[in-house]
Amino acid sequence: MNAQIEFIANQEVSELELIEKAKQGDKTAFKQIYLRHHKRVYGLCFRLSGQAYLAEEATQETFVRLWQKLPQFRGESQFTTWLHSMTVNQTLSSIQKHKSFWARFTPMSEHTEASGDKLEYENFDKLLLKLPERARIVFILFSIEGYKHDEIAGLLGIASGTSKAQYHRARKLLQEML
Repeated sequence: MNAQIEFIANQEVSELELIEKAKQGDKTAFKQIYLRHHKRVYGLCFRLSGQAYLAEEATQETFVRLWQKLPQFRGESQFTTWLHSMTVNQTLSSIQKHKSFWARFTPMSEHTEASGDKLEYENFDKLLLKLPERARIVFILFSIEGYKHDEIAGLLGIASGTSKAQYHRARKLLQEML
């Protein structure tokens, strides 16, 4: 019965209270933060990485990093905005780390099988996975996550014009897949 009361009490705790408790080392509060946000974090990691195992790795690394950096959260922005930014950066870092590791052993191949099926909302992610990596990342950050090309360029270490070109390439490829 005590566990049920504690669980109910944790559900009613606001996000800011959980954050403050987690900053002080409360692992139960951090677990609640994880439970509230892990699906969204994983979804973003999966869209950016295009592979389940990379998304799982990036999600785990994001929450490890969150535990480490949580004391730096000052509440000047919304927590979800801060977590989103951390997730994007961690995922891009994981992709780069994975790419440089495997580049020593085998060349990366792109899977660009065309699909004759009409685009349905639930199949959109599958089409995104068929895009070349850079074009997919730019498309997701710009179209889905709402970043500006200058911000994307800064995150990826490319020129703003390159970001725009990759976005248009992704759109063209998606249209061809339809």
